Amino acid sequence: MTAAQVENPTSGGSARLRYQEVLRQPEARQLLAGTLVGRLPNGMAPLAIVLAGAHTYGTASGAALAALYLLASAVGGPLIGRQTDRHGQTAVFAVSGLISCGALVAVAAGSSRLWQVATAVTVAGGLKPPLEAGLRSLWGAGPGSVMPSRDHQRTALALDAASQELIYIAGPVVVAVIVLAASPSAALLVTAVLGIAGTALVVTTRASRSWTPVDDRPGDWLGPLKSRQLRPLYAAMTCIGVPIGAITPLAINAGTRYDASWLVGGLPAVLSAGAVLGGLAYGARTWPGTTPQQLIALAVLFSAGWLTVSVSGGPAAVFAATAGTGLSMAPLLAAAFAVTGTLAPRGTVTEAHALLVAALDVGCALGTAAVGLLHPLFLPAATAAGALVLLTARRSLAARGGTRITPSSATPASLEATT
Repeated sequence: MTAAQVENPTSGGSARLRYQEVLRQPEARQLLAGTLVGRLPNGMAPLAIVLAGAHTYGTASGAALAALYLLASAVGGPLIGRQTDRHGQTAVFAVSGLISCGALVAVAAGSSRLWQVATAVTVAGGLKPPLEAGLRSLWGAGPGSVMPSRDHQRTALALDAASQELIYIAGPVVVAVIVLAASPSAALLVTAVLGIAGTALVVTTRASRSWTPVDDRPGDWLGPLKSRQLRPLYAAMTCIGVPIGAITPLAINAGTRYDASWLVGGLPAVLSAGAVLGGLAYGARTWPGTTPQQLIALAVLFSAGWLTVSVSGGPAAVFAATAGTGLSMAPLLAAAFAVTGTLAPRGTVTEAHALLVAALDVGCALGTAAVGLLHPLFLPAATAAGALVLLTARRSLAARGGTRITPSSATPASLEATT
């Protein structure tokens, strides 16, 4: 089966499933809500760690601790995803979530020794459950999975990609409010509570409890990285992540250059807001072409958007260009995750999705570090490189990669009786 056969490339005017039809599926609301709550630490923890670390050790150390948290998340996510593919979601997510929560509490408690806090930060990030990857594994498609058809799955992925941007809008705001009302340590405690609460919402669903691993998973330690189809996708998404990570320092630079302090918070917020709208629009209708073709087109559009941002002059123009660029971001991520789910080798679906998240995280880290050192055109150049990689690999992306996990062996088959 090819990717083109997986879906029906209909005309752009035909209607997709309504979001209500997706959310009406058994436990879909709880899974989506739990994953969003459980991922709030992604938008809260880095800022809370910076503020808590800066209060005790200085700004540079606080920033280094936050970077350590993100790096640990990028490394730990795929490793926990691999354990999930081998042992199921319930125990793996519950244990890792509790340990990560406890480590954040330890960070909040503080220590006079920086190495102890750094260790706790590493554990908190490295053992954070990959709820995002887990949810996309559960969405599935076909009999026995949460989503009964490919149309349901595509719409669900678009809804998820759009709604996750709310994390990066609400997360920093929640931290700022708590810090003003109490302290950075209190913000870390709330972050820990939300993380474990979201994990609990996910693992208590029947879908998560009955999700079972594939018995004949390949023993190759490379896992999804062995796939010739997925390797270029991961490389491309690393490039795509560069400008996403650069948005905060870019906003600071723009605020200084144009003497417009409102851009510091305005640019990240409008990028995420644009992504929410774009993701909802993408999921609300059927678009021409197969998902791999849409992925390439969206990568090109995303690159063009960053070129517009880079050459814009004046605060209003930069703000508008950033909003326009955000419109293609969530659809791009939704298409990337859909392709990943299709091409994931048998028994590696959670790890494959977690590796995609890790690739984006690595790109974000590179963008954060490089934006102040390189020419602004570096951002569209990075995304153009990602689009070029996808274009070069278009045939392998459209080919059937590996053997997909079937609903009977790796999705909650027992859920079928409840539909």
